[in-house]
Amino acid sequence: MDSLEPDDKKTTNGDSAQEALPPPPPVIPPDVVLLHAEPEQPPEPVKKKVVRVPIARRGLGNKGQKIPLLTNHFKVMVSNVDGHFFHYCVTVTYEDGRPVDGKGIGRRVIDRVQETYDTELSGKYFAYDGEKSLFTVGPLPRNKLEFTVVLEDVQSNRNNRNSSPDGRGSPNESDRKRLRRPYQSKTFQVEISFASKIPMQAIANALRGQESENSQEALRVLDIILRQHAAKQGCLLVRQSFFHNNPRNFADVGGGVLGCRGFHSSFRTSQGGLSLNIDVSTTMIIQPGPVVDFLIANQNVRDPYSLDWSKAKRTLKNLRIKTNPSNTEYKITGLSEKPCKEQMFTLKQRNVKDVDGDSTIEVTVYDYFVNHRGIELRYSGDLPCINVGKPKRPTYFPVELCSLVSLQRYTKALSTLQRSSLVEKSRQKPNERMKVLSEALRSSDYDSEPMLQSCGISISTSFTQVEGRVLPVPRLKVGNGEDFFPRNGRWNFNNKKLVQPMKIGKWAVVNFSARCDIQGLVRDLIKCGELKGILIDPPFDVFQENPQSRRAPPVVRVEKMFEEIQSKLPGAPQFLLCLLPERKNSDLYGPWKRKNLAEFGIVTQCIAPTRVNDQYLTNVLLKINAKLGGLNSVLAVEHSPSIPMVSKAPTIIVGMDVSHGSPGQSDVPSIAAVVSSRQWPLISKYRASVRTQSPKVEMIDSLFKRVSETEDEGIFRELLLDFYTSSGKRKPDQIIIFRDGVSESQFNQVLNIELDQIIEACKFLDDKWSPKLVVIVAQKNHHTKFFQPGSPDNVPPGTIIDNKVCHPRNNDFYLCAHAGMIGTTRPTHYHVLLDDIGFSTDDLQELVHSLSYVYQRSTTAISVVAPICYAHLAATQIGQFMKFEDMSETSSSHGGLTSVGAVPVPQLPRLQENVCNSMFFC
Repeated sequence: MDSLEPDDKKTTNGDSAQEALPPPPPVIPPDVVLLHAEPEQPPEPVKKKVVRVPIARRGLGNKGQKIPLLTNHFKVMVSNVDGHFFHYCVTVTYEDGRPVDGKGIGRRVIDRVQETYDTELSGKYFAYDGEKSLFTVGPLPRNKLEFTVVLEDVQSNRNNRNSSPDGRGSPNESDRKRLRRPYQSKTFQVEISFASKIPMQAIANALRGQESENSQEALRVLDIILRQHAAKQGCLLVRQSFFHNNPRNFADVGGGVLGCRGFHSSFRTSQGGLSLNIDVSTTMIIQPGPVVDFLIANQNVRDPYSLDWSKAKRTLKNLRIKTNPSNTEYKITGLSEKPCKEQMFTLKQRNVKDVDGDSTIEVTVYDYFVNHRGIELRYSGDLPCINVGKPKRPTYFPVELCSLVSLQRYTKALSTLQRSSLVEKSRQKPNERMKVLSEALRSSDYDSEPMLQSCGISISTSFTQVEGRVLPVPRLKVGNGEDFFPRNGRWNFNNKKLVQPMKIGKWAVVNFSARCDIQGLVRDLIKCGELKGILIDPPFDVFQENPQSRRAPPVVRVEKMFEEIQSKLPGAPQFLLCLLPERKNSDLYGPWKRKNLAEFGIVTQCIAPTRVNDQYLTNVLLKINAKLGGLNSVLAVEHSPSIPMVSKAPTIIVGMDVSHGSPGQSDVPSIAAVVSSRQWPLISKYRASVRTQSPKVEMIDSLFKRVSETEDEGIFRELLLDFYTSSGKRKPDQIIIFRDGVSESQFNQVLNIELDQIIEACKFLDDKWSPKLVVIVAQKNHHTKFFQPGSPDNVPPGTIIDNKVCHPRNNDFYLCAHAGMIGTTRPTHYHVLLDDIGFSTDDLQELVHSLSYVYQRSTTAISVVAPICYAHLAATQIGQFMKFEDMSETSSSHGGLTSVGAVPVPQLPRLQENVCNSMFFC
């Protein structure tokens, strides 16, 4: 095997890298380039690029104790397999030809078409997606149909939901020239033209593993029928989840935000046939009711006079309100510049004429409502008005007459407190969830849906039975050569030593004004460390923050603290223990980590010591030991080493993930994190590379980044060189990649875009080197759950399912590696997209299971393989270095995402050499 030093500049002689980027511009005389440009031999025919697709299942696993389970998939029978769906394009325009852009109006128009022209449509039912696509079972009478329909009470400012015909006194009537009369009937032109024909047979083909565009389209039609069914019941639709306007389903999580419980409902093809997957789903909505109550809760102030109105303006933009007393619905466009008592507008006086026609007077909004309309205003005279008009033609309402409409989504990221409140209020025990799901299926009443009837679809009411297997628990090794088996996915270090404890010599404590007995904390930490085998010297010093600095910005507080440390410490410390005043989201965390890791290369552990006991200190020590290069426990098969396939040849295990800003932030860079194993044959030690990339881009674009003929600045080169130096100068013969966070529609991109970069990075280091690759995708956000019949408990840790509800063709399985202590266990859905190594089904499933037991931060099996968890942690921690959220204060929290191309994004600072290969993220 070729040896390859990290600084060797081996390049490829093949053209693979050459094709990746255009050659650099010529910097030598043009005649030389011309010589090079001459073909030396006849040009070869262009090779057609092979497109990789996910591999098929090779067989089912056998290992483990069999266990009968139920799952939330309900069997679907389709009798009309010979029929066809006909797909039609829909365009809806106003009378004058302007396109209709108001959301929600399309459904009303199409409903009206169906009612009015039933006979011309041969009584056909529609499945309409609310936008441009409409489906029928069997054809409509003609390929192109045009209709004219009239809708009453469509408001002319295109606020179109639930409005009621007017009594003439509404404040934006003809007496206020802002809006044309809002209540008028509107005429719409509708054109329905044939687009394509989809055989229902495609569904049956998909069930035999023959997926096609047709089968995906046919399933999409079935899902559209479910959406339409929910829309007719007045639900809020979020993809395939449906939320009823029922306050019983709302849970207040603070900040004017409610968790709203609803249901996910979608059709899935599986080995067992077609099934309907129903699950509980939660979305966040704005607290309905008076606007002022929402703002007070949102900003956590005591009364409307303490509100920050510039913040309120951003929060309220685009939200829908109803106004008193007319109960009309509008969309908020902004706020008035001045308070209600000072904000003037021009009032047309009816039945009073002057020389120029209608007489007009200037009045304040307050005066108009109180004196002209006789409406009492208690508190909004001194507050801004709500504007629902156009920028040039505002329409103002006093804030106390405005109430927020229910079921409006809140799309900003939740705070830590809101998140924990949501988890607490929305979790359900398995048997409770089963009851709720049975009830949801019953109340959905899909049997009465005419479109499903015309497809010949009937849905079973009982949970599907599947067979699971409980895999054997991996044996672990701790200090002094001691072995033990975890019980129920958990273990502890009572009376045990760590397998590879570190010694902590030069260290210090830094306290950012946290209240705590530091002497006692240090004493207990040293004592607890000793029991675990970690020898800790007394700290060099305790640095207390100067009380004057407490009010300074976080970055300044960190700077000042570091000046103090540098002036007193004789040299760089091995380790700093940092005490923070707040638990969870302290503003000091990001700047402190950045200073330590990126500027000084110091290992650091932050704690917020509120309840310090033995268990707490042990957990802190597990993290410190891993960060300093130690190991807490390892798998027995890793120690011996006897992991099938992995221990036989140098193997690197990689975890990849991309984290994005919250849905409301369209301009926050996404963060790609790639962690990789080191010191083969270990699979418990990892390092991480983290880079920013364009917002909302899911494919990692910096795996291979060629900057010149000899240089690649990509992530993969970095981790391959580290593996090589840390594994006795061996290159990996095998690369096992775990990829998180991609949906089924993106599998081909992972296999062709990301994998190509990885192969190029390998070839760029040595073009004769072709390691074998395995690619496995892990998904957590799916809706399949498993239950033990007749038991209130979750499925036992190690439960694996690879039959009945899995993919008809592809190689996938569900694994619940962890013990679900609260709520209902969410299994991880693993998809094996590629396996060049040739694992047996049992060996691969056992490897995935084992990787849930190597997480150094805890003494439990975790729900997804450790390399993926580490990738999340690394992305989150380094993302804190740069507070991207600040950039996005301007981006609206309710507007749609702006589509962003490859925009330049700020780069993250690189970590210092002495910590960049550490488990700093632990």
